[in-house]
Amino acid sequence: MDFNWEKAPKQAAGSLKNREIEESFEDPFSVRLLPDSTYFSLNARYFNLGQTTEREGVFAVYRTNGKQVEVVCARPFSAEERFFYERQQEKLLNQKGRI
Repeated sequence: MDFNWEKAPKQAAGSLKNREIEESFEDPFSVRLLPDSTYFSLNARYFNLGQTTEREGVFAVYRTNGKQVEVVCARPFSAEERFFYERQQEKLLNQKGRI
């Protein structure tokens, strides 16, 4: 996955490094969501929830042209996002165990 870092993503003052954001997209259990909001869908923005190699959760809003990812905003998981991510991870692991 190729990232475009020309525009720095909005985030809490230096809370995440670009490398950590990239790692969250490479997480095999990352959850990518299509927005249900008209604003986000009209502006072609998507959501990614993933973990870094240090198991830090990252929530990112991004756009893509199919070749490059441009992160618009990134921040650490909230408690609700961590719960959602972990629930999705459990579902995926349970499905693989049944195959």
